[in-house]
Parts: sequence; C-alpha cells; structure tokens
Amino acid sequence: MDSTVPRVAFVCVQNAGRSQMAAAFARREAGVRGLDVEVLTGGTDPADAVHPEVVEAMAGVGIDLLDSQPHGIDTAELETCRLVATMGCSTLELDADVDVRDWALPDPHGEDRERVREIRDEVESRVERLFDDLEREIGVEG
Repeated sequence: MDSTVPRVAFVCVQNAGRSQMAAAFARREAGVRGLDVEVLTGGTDPADAVHPEVVEAMAGVGIDLLDSQPHGIDTAELETCRLVATMGCSTLELDADVDVRDWALPDPHGEDRERVREIRDEVESRVERLFDDLEREIGVEG
C-alpha cells in the first residue's frame, strides 16, 4: 500500500460488532466519495465470529458481512494510521501523530433488532462525519 494513502482504523475489543460496521461503512463511504483511503479494523481480543445480529442489521442496508471475520490489530499497525476510532473501549496509547477518537458506542451484542439498527445508524452517521473531516484534510493537503 502506498504510504501516502491515508489509513483509518476502527477498533473494539472483539472486532465482532461496532468496529466491523464502521469499517464496512468506511469502505463504502470512501468508494462513494472517490477517496483513496485504506480501512483497517481489528480487536484487542477478537471473537470467533461477527455477531449474527450485526450481520443481519448490516444486510438491512445492503452490506454483506457474512464472510467477515474478527481479527486482532496491534499498536504498530495503528500507529501507521492517520485516524483511529475506538468504540468506547479505548485503552490505546498511540503516537501523538495519530488522531484517536473514542466514539463510546454501546455494544450491539445480544440486543434486540431495533436497538442494533439504532446502533448501526449511529455508527453510519459517525463514519460519514469522520469522512467529512478526512475529505477536508485531504483536500487541504492535495
């Protein structure tokens, strides 16, 4: 990957809910806006699978997470990012050059469909705002 391409990461403990939703929305948003952005996602203690209620909620907005798998992410990877969004579980200590945003979102695991959709919609809104910021920054640099 070209080192000039900005990287953004979405991190939570299990990488099975919020961070998976955020990464999927970010990939879609980058494509819609025509931005060359690398999207990373991972967890500090990854689960075995993406939560089924998250897969279902994302399918409701046309995003397929059936083949997505939680995985780990380490500090070295995160320190290569322009921005890291955590999902309310941040204990990260990263280089001062990395913009870390803690979104403090509730965990959708075990919640009913309506609540998971509400969380999904909030994640989508935050990703859109993040890309508004990123687009302005890239425009200033470019």
